[in-house]
Amino acid sequence: MGGLPILPGPTVATTALVLLLVLLASPATVAKGSGLSVGFYKKLCPKAEKVVRLTVTKAFEKEPGTPADIIRLFFHDCFVRGCDASVLVESTPGNMAERDSKANNPSLDGFEVISDAKETLEKLCPQTVSCADILALAARDGAFLASGLDYVVPTGRRDGLVSKEDEVLPSVPHPDFNHSQLLENFTAKGFTAEEMVTLSGAHTIGTSHCSSFTDRLYNFSNNGVLGTDPALPAPYAAHLKEKCPPETAAQNDTTMVLLDDVTPFVMDNQYYKNLLAGTVALGSDVALMESPDTAALVELYAREPAEYWAKRFVAAMVKVSEMEVLTGAQGEIRLNCSKVN
Repeated sequence: MGGLPILPGPTVATTALVLLLVLLASPATVAKGSGLSVGFYKKLCPKAEKVVRLTVTKAFEKEPGTPADIIRLFFHDCFVRGCDASVLVESTPGNMAERDSKANNPSLDGFEVISDAKETLEKLCPQTVSCADILALAARDGAFLASGLDYVVPTGRRDGLVSKEDEVLPSVPHPDFNHSQLLENFTAKGFTAEEMVTLSGAHTIGTSHCSSFTDRLYNFSNNGVLGTDPALPAPYAAHLKEKCPPETAAQNDTTMVLLDDVTPFVMDNQYYKNLLAGTVALGSDVALMESPDTAALVELYAREPAEYWAKRFVAAMVKVSEMEVLTGAQGEIRLNCSKVN
């Protein structure tokens, strides 16, 4: 996927650092209502967060697409049963797990990064750091490596005991969702329309399998005639068709394209600029322009400096990390992230 990315200037990082310092200076270190707390492992496993960041950094140095992989893995975990690492569990003869849903397989990646961090932490602090916390921290570290964004993540999650393939599709946003479907999905999870637009900005990095949008290229219905979505600018449609011929529509086809051709490995507000230009592949991204309210937010994020969006993205990421978490005596601390104890 190319060489190492060029990180943006200090503006985004500076804003995030100010936010980080404010959070650290706050007298309340407990995440209100979630049962989580900042610095949960300070005494239990002091090097836990450093180990996760180092592991993610090493993976990033080999593959600059790592941050996008882990952030997407994190979202797909939290949107199903909450942030309980159920997405990491492998299927068994008696149970088809989340990671084998067609929404996740073959498109999810980054499992080995979480596994590597867990292996190191088990040697350092046996059965102490949950896979759910490792994934939440790794998502934060991915954002940091792709943009300079840094923020504190409340920890203390426990790992779930259940992972079911049939719970994924009803829970996660689909790449062909229209605006109403997207809004229904996000509001059901407790997010506002503004947070939905903000979190969609994660598509400023990463890739998509062609199968997620080939209908826009070859089977889009326009007044009863099947063809290319007229919302796609002709040069961009030609570019996508070159990368994604009709046969890539197969669910198991692994052909991918970059979601953002301009700054593909940097988390910035380029996604919103692309959206205004129509140069986005996913129908669910275009759907943000279907409502005046969300379209206005897209225009705002495209117009303002990148740190304007980044500050709001950080807050939304923390909110995602607190979705339906297991704490205290709930769940377990897995010995191996890919299977329950």
